[in-house]
Amino acid sequence: MPATRPPARSATVLAVCALVALVAALALTVSRGGTLGNSRPLHGWYLADLGLFATAVALLRRVPAPRVAGLVLAGSVAVAATGLAAPPRTSDDVYRYVWDGRVQAAGVSPYRYTPDDSALARLRDPALFPPDPCRAWNEHRTASGVCTHINRPGVHTIYPPVAEFWFLGLHAAGGTVRTVQVGGALLAVATTGVLLVRRRDWRAALWGWFPGIAIWSVNDAHVDTLGALLLVIALALAVRRRVVAAGAALGAAVATKLLPGLALPGAMSGVLARRPGLGDLVLPGAALAAFALAYLPYVMASGTRVIGYLPGYLREEGYQDDGGIGRFGLLRLLLPADWAPYAAALVLAVVVLYVLRRGDPARPWSGALLVTGTALLLVAPAYPWYGLLVVALVALDGRWEWLAVPAAGQALYLLQGGAQQPAYGAALAVVVLGAIVRRARIKKS
Repeated sequence: MPATRPPARSATVLAVCALVALVAALALTVSRGGTLGNSRPLHGWYLADLGLFATAVALLRRVPAPRVAGLVLAGSVAVAATGLAAPPRTSDDVYRYVWDGRVQAAGVSPYRYTPDDSALARLRDPALFPPDPCRAWNEHRTASGVCTHINRPGVHTIYPPVAEFWFLGLHAAGGTVRTVQVGGALLAVATTGVLLVRRRDWRAALWGWFPGIAIWSVNDAHVDTLGALLLVIALALAVRRRVVAAGAALGAAVATKLLPGLALPGAMSGVLARRPGLGDLVLPGAALAAFALAYLPYVMASGTRVIGYLPGYLREEGYQDDGGIGRFGLLRLLLPADWAPYAAALVLAVVVLYVLRRGDPARPWSGALLVTGTALLLVAPAYPWYGLLVVALVALDGRWEWLAVPAAGQALYLLQGGAQQPAYGAALAVVVLGAIVRRARIKKS
């Protein structure tokens, strides 16, 4: 026994040192690394953060099992805290969150008016509507010439009702940008906690220590973190066969950001491998019921306006037509542009059928990761925080190679232009290579 203690102690010390270096680098990234208006300094910082993250997780795997959970949780708190070191640096979505919470607290549906509507002028203040000269990267002009931090001030909100509930709660807790950032930090750490309850090992660090948590979940405070937390809860409940609660949590996740709906096939993994029965409809039925109930009060208040800016967003981002953006970049390498959306739907349908037939019901996150990751590879979004779902599923499943997908989104977000195909092509290569190596190791063992 004495002979084994020094190596164990050394492994822990090395892991802690790597974690401290990661936290320090993230703090500098957030406080000094640049902004969306001057993103070039961020390129080097993000690469350094990613390298330190990989090193810290690799060293964590050598730490004795009894020490891992505490170290992962402490590291998750520290990583999340770095996101609080400065106001949002690379996204201004948080200002819409603050606005939507303020509007609801005033007794008005957030789907009824746009931020620049004069009917809501009484709710404006310098925190969201700063005075001129209105030149910062996160300042925009309304149609009437008013300066605001809220992006797209002339369109209705796009966020689903559970997200709106969250914004209202944040308003009650303070209603400031810092309040939303603190809320994001709490969600991030809570997700780490749920992951550790599910499995007390190093995999939870793939979420808790991932650099995107500090940037996307806390500093920019994207509501996608709430969707990721609800999804992790839903899949953990599904494994325990608490299907009604799992379905309700999944429905709430979808009513937060829609994208968690991609995890439904994973939650129903293997259902087509046998003769499906009525019992198999309980989980999707509960999800649909929770989704509908979340929308009900807003539908009663705003009618069809609850759709918000979603159709316009899909057109703007090139998902309904080209729009000069060229989504589905990898498929466009092989097919005419007009065929790409249909090919993407076909590929995704095949993956979904595979999960429903061959997926492991004891590991629903595995199928959910395959469907969600494939969908993001196909559509190639330019917003990396969409990949927070992938990060959470990786932390459940352990297939770290899928982290290349949100990393590709980050590269595209910073570089724009022609980076879509190289970034997502590299991510696809990493995923395929990781799968090959993993299969080879299984055969060898």
